Amino acid sequence: MGDWVEVCTTYELLPGEFRVAWDGDTAIAVFNVDGTFYAIEDICPHDGGELAGGAVDGYEVECPRHGARFDLRTGAVLCPPAYEPVASFPVKIEHGIVWTRDDR
Repeated sequence: MGDWVEVCTTYELLPGEFRVAWDGDTAIAVFNVDGTFYAIEDICPHDGGELAGGAVDGYEVECPRHGARFDLRTGAVLCPPAYEPVASFPVKIEHGIVWTRDDR
């Protein structure tokens, strides 16, 4: 397991917003959904596109390229054309700072 990676402050990531952080060569998209933070790998398994910036509806993010949807809480695929889930990662908040890491 790697070290925790600082994403931003909680004030910089308001509800409905996202940030991308890097843990080594892994892009991690961190989303604020109504004050709770979720982190998934920022790559659609369908064709390698970025998920950050896709439309968020509740706990779902839609890949902006081809419309596959994923659960931000678990990484589960919810809609084709993707059939494989994305990795989900832990998030912690310490002293107003959002942290995540690739714990695979």
